[in-house]
Amino acid sequence: MMSMKKISTKELIGQGYNRFWHNRNFYRVVKGSRGSKKSKTTALNFIYRLMKYPWANLLVVRRYSNTLKQSAYTDLKWAINKLGVKHLWKTNESLPELTYIPTGQKILLRGLDDPLKITSITVDNGLLTWGWFEEAYELESEDKFRTVVESIRGSIDAPDFFKQITITFNPWSERHWLKRVFFDEKTQEDDTFAITTTFRVNEWLDDQDRNRYLSLYRTNPRRARIVCDGDWGIADGLVFDNFKVEDFSQEEAIRTCRDVANGLDFGYVHDPTAFISLAVDEKAKKIYVLDEIYEKGLSNQRIYDKLKSKGYERSTIIADSAEPKSIDELKRLGLRRIKGAAKGKDSIMHGVQFIQNYEIIIHPSCKHFIEEINNYVFDKDREGNTLNKPIDEFNHLMDAMRYAIELIRKPKAGASSSKAW
Repeated sequence: MMSMKKISTKELIGQGYNRFWHNRNFYRVVKGSRGSKKSKTTALNFIYRLMKYPWANLLVVRRYSNTLKQSAYTDLKWAINKLGVKHLWKTNESLPELTYIPTGQKILLRGLDDPLKITSITVDNGLLTWGWFEEAYELESEDKFRTVVESIRGSIDAPDFFKQITITFNPWSERHWLKRVFFDEKTQEDDTFAITTTFRVNEWLDDQDRNRYLSLYRTNPRRARIVCDGDWGIADGLVFDNFKVEDFSQEEAIRTCRDVANGLDFGYVHDPTAFISLAVDEKAKKIYVLDEIYEKGLSNQRIYDKLKSKGYERSTIIADSAEPKSIDELKRLGLRRIKGAAKGKDSIMHGVQFIQNYEIIIHPSCKHFIEEINNYVFDKDREGNTLNKPIDEFNHLMDAMRYAIELIRKPKAGASSSKAW
């Protein structure tokens, strides 16, 4: 059994995570760049620890339950195979859940769709002693995080007993509550171990991926700080600063608001196709971000299929008029109410200035919109002076939002339309 076996952390996990592996602070936090092996290392650590400590059980949490199977659950099954102990573990795909057969210890995976249901979780053997918040940047509310943490309670009379909350994530914005709670010296939570790791500690990363990260320093230095260095997104000079992430009912927002608007920005190989759906409360000056599509490599047929599957086939959609052929093809496929955006001199800034009059309330499921708006800043000249135009990056959903808002700015040009929810 693994509890009787010594392993070499150097051989198993390589460099960069030795302190993390052995740490017993109540909060163990890893902010990492893409490819920094934080999730795989965490999965290995938990499988090893559960087999070592028979009193332990683990709760794995993500913002939405439907994202767990393709992330933490897959990583944990990979870790079981990596450690050569598959015969000692039982997996349950439907929950999902993993059970250590010799003792009945559990790994429970749950979404924060309903945090109150998480607080009532119990286990048959031992205590629920550890929590793992994977991709914790998705948690828009510190309160929801605290609610789950409170479920890690109780103690056992064992000399090696400890409770712990592990938090792993890729950074987005310096405005996120994770920075204040775990990384800012003056406000850092007590009993916290927090580190930042990068792809450079991943000796198993292949040359193609490594070169792809390195090329970002040349092609997109701003993005390289986040993707390659694991640094926070810089909020200085944000184009839109009156926004918040809030868990609201999309259906209620549609009923309350007079207008629903949809925008589409085309992409393919290098840039994503970006679609956004908004509900606008003109009287209260609020824009509710309801839904998004954000994906590279989408043909027009696949764009149509995705929009149809989400209920937008009969909705008015304002698309980037720079691609009239794509608009015509989507119209032939069935998007009868798609039309091109009205562009002209200074149209970007006119759209930006109009939107700046509104508070933007973003549903937490729109994670790519959250990333873009936190990094969409005004450009600067060579001397570092701020220019009156946004940067040409982090702008795919921002452009789609501007197109959608044309329905509100020019109501006579087209009526608003609702989505079938």
